[in-house]
Amino acid sequence: MTQNTPHQPSRSDRMKPAELIGFSGVLALVVGLVVLMSTRQVVLSVISLGVTFIVVLISVAMFTLNMKPNDAEKTDLDEQNHGA
Repeated sequence: MTQNTPHQPSRSDRMKPAELIGFSGVLALVVGLVVLMSTRQVVLSVISLGVTFIVVLISVAMFTLNMKPNDAEKTDLDEQNHGA
């Protein structure tokens, strides 16, 4: 008898998107503060904060997608695909 229970992702898997957004936010905040302190222009600081957030978020997401799964992840994916 096999149960058809849906796969429950681990806490680490569920928190991964929040970690990526948080990392991007922190780096963008640092860049925004550096620009604000060096130029004293709020508009330029907000623009550089937004651009940095988007660029870092996309870059980190692309690096994450490019990582190859290890053996444990491959086994887990096979089990999910075959309903084991």
